[in-house]
Amino acid sequence: MAVNRTPVLKRCRSLDLEPAYLGYSKTSKRKNPRAGKKVSEYGLQLREKQKAKFIYGVLEKPFRNYYEKADRMKGMTGENLMVMLESRLDSVVFRMGFARTRREARQIVGHQHVSVNGKPVQIPSYLVKAGDVIEIREKAKSMQRYKDILEVTGGRLTPEWMDVDMEGLKGTIKNLPTREMIDVPVNEMLIVELYSK
Repeated sequence: MAVNRTPVLKRCRSLDLEPAYLGYSKTSKRKNPRAGKKVSEYGLQLREKQKAKFIYGVLEKPFRNYYEKADRMKGMTGENLMVMLESRLDSVVFRMGFARTRREARQIVGHQHVSVNGKPVQIPSYLVKAGDVIEIREKAKSMQRYKDILEVTGGRLTPEWMDVDMEGLKGTIKNLPTREMIDVPVNEMLIVELYSK
């Protein structure tokens, strides 16, 4: 599997992105050397796509597949794309506060610590549906790792489209989010323009 080994803060700086969206509390004091320079229309569209891919940890081919699937669905393609990215299992685990960062959420899913409706799922790209119950499996609940995670994420706001029981490490998807509920600084219209060329 391809892995992007660029330091997170460096990548955030180049994409003009706050590290908080990935779960990191650090900030970089350095300035982006390209800040203030004029960017072409294509450059802006490409940056938005790179930003969305980086935030959700998706590589180019799966990202294009998401776009094509979103394009076939009813409604606005850009909104469908963002809802699909947000309803990935690793993103949901991060949003519920069961992981400090999105990368950690992906690892937790990959290590089979998560069950969906009582069945273990180890695919980070698994798309959850309304009514799904996501839970950290019993064998993992007692691990020190989750006590440490809850100390960090305890004060984090949970999105309104899910119910979370932090003590029981369990959550329910009330309904899929709308674009207004997704607080990610990505202009999905530019991504649609880029792919529809």
